[in-house]
Amino acid sequence: MTRSSKKNGKAASPSSSAPPAEVATDALADAAVKESARIAEGKTGKKKKLPVQIELSALDKLIAPYRITDGKNFRIKDHDPDDTAGLDLKDHARDLLDRGVAALSAIQEKLFADNTWSVLLVFQAMDAAGKDGTIKHVMSGINPQGCQVHAFKAPSSEELDHDFLWRTHQRLPERGRIGIFNRSYYEEVLVVRVHQEILDNEGLPPKLVTETIWDDRLKDIRHHERYLARNGMLILKFFLNVSKDEQKKRLLQRIDDPAKNWKFESKDVDERTYWKAYMHAYEEAIRATASDTAPWYVIPANNKWFTRLAVMTALITEMSKLGLDYPKLGEVEQHKLLGFRERLEAD
Repeated sequence: MTRSSKKNGKAASPSSSAPPAEVATDALADAAVKESARIAEGKTGKKKKLPVQIELSALDKLIAPYRITDGKNFRIKDHDPDDTAGLDLKDHARDLLDRGVAALSAIQEKLFADNTWSVLLVFQAMDAAGKDGTIKHVMSGINPQGCQVHAFKAPSSEELDHDFLWRTHQRLPERGRIGIFNRSYYEEVLVVRVHQEILDNEGLPPKLVTETIWDDRLKDIRHHERYLARNGMLILKFFLNVSKDEQKKRLLQRIDDPAKNWKFESKDVDERTYWKAYMHAYEEAIRATASDTAPWYVIPANNKWFTRLAVMTALITEMSKLGLDYPKLGEVEQHKLLGFRERLEAD
């Protein structure tokens, strides 16, 4: 596929004096509005569908600081959970997100029709970082027929009798669809690394449980993702970077708000004592598996409105680069369609 991009109307002309983040946000809103209008025109049949270009260079300016493709020097402490890219758009975030949802919905429609690429979204984070809410808000406009969400909890006895990638491999998205992993195979180098007693229950031959097991697993994951990418899967991994103080605040809200009591789990409090160990495990995982074909996005997660907008921007940016379009019919097929039209009109 070629990376083609067209646009309805004038190209976005960022002001030289405008901050890159504001320019990128304007581009997201502008692209979403025009793409939404294009769909509406196409469905009503009143106007010819007009191709739309998303200003990728502008969107890249917003999301680039959070994209990790080479993890060699990655350090979590270099990424501020409170960062909002210099934007103060909380009051406008809902509107921007709605517009982004419209644009993403249009892209997904082409993904489904094109049926060559598939998309895997991996969400990893500490408890209460906002994975569920982000998935809910960002993917709210997606056609359910073309999207599956899988949340991976503690493995079953059947899953433990297979390799650690087996259970997630069964849930990978087929061509034309988006698969969302709410936690994933990365749990095997995160929670299992922090709580190594879990490893004892996985039934591995003792001689294979060596000091290099975590490095070995990370290599396996990197090779696994490279294999998937070579077979037409776009892989995007999101680490929602919440601070320990913000997590405490959200856990207290789950205790104090009756409507959120059901979300509270005592183990979430217990896990806070392992915070440093988890941060080390995340650092090691991102360092070892970030690549051009399976990038990590380290998204600031202390402000939910920005987290959702940043994830939305990343999806639109990355999926737009696939050059998706509706299938084109050849002359023979077009001629057949004309014949069917004549038959229908004469009926």
